[in-house]
This record gives sequence, C-alpha cells and structure tokens, in this order.
Amino acid sequence: MTRVKRGVIHTKKRKKILRLAKGYREGRSKLYTLASEALKKALSASYKGRKRRKRDFRRLWTIRINAATRKDGLPYSLFIKGLKKANINLNRKILSELAINNPSEFQELVKKAKKGLEE
Repeated sequence: MTRVKRGVIHTKKRKKILRLAKGYREGRSKLYTLASEALKKALSASYKGRKRRKRDFRRLWTIRINAATRKDGLPYSLFIKGLKKANINLNRKILSELAINNPSEFQELVKKAKKGLEE
C-alpha cells in the first residue's frame, strides 16, 4: 500500500482551528490541542448562551409587566388571565415595551383585563 501524507488537508484543518481560537490567551491560541479544546468549550457555551438569552429576556419582561400592573392593583398572573379572557393577544415583549414607553395605553389594557376577569 502506498503512503498517504496528509499535508494540505491536515494543515488546513489545523489553521482553521487556530484561526477560530485567535484572541485566546497563551497556548490556547497557539497550540492546536489546547486551541481545539478551548474552542469546543467556547462553542458549547455560546450555544447555551443563545438559549439562555431567550429565557432571561422573558423573565425580564415578566418582571416589568408585574411591576406595572401592581401599580393598578392587579398581580401579573391575573393580568395575563384577564387579557386572555378579553381576547387580547399581545406577547410579553410588546406588553413590556408598552409598560415602559406608553404607561397610559398600558393602563387601558389593565382596565380591559379587569373587565375580562369580571365576565
């Protein structure tokens, strides 16, 4: 059998890893083995972070809505329940923006939610 020298493919693979690890400290940016390990961890952490960000924002929106509805004497859970009964379909992101930027319009929504709870 003939001997296979993995010159081009081998160096391309290594260069790719080292290019992605550029900016890491010490051997993690210069040594292939350390760089590949660091890159695996970094990529998995970034994947988890993208999932986590969605979770964190939803929590933030909920907290903001709760703070705004409690000013009008209505807890968050009853506010959401009232909106559903009143057939108002707004997501938490929009509700949060309304609570911050347009408090008067948000108070109208709270009133509608209270009416929805009474029905």
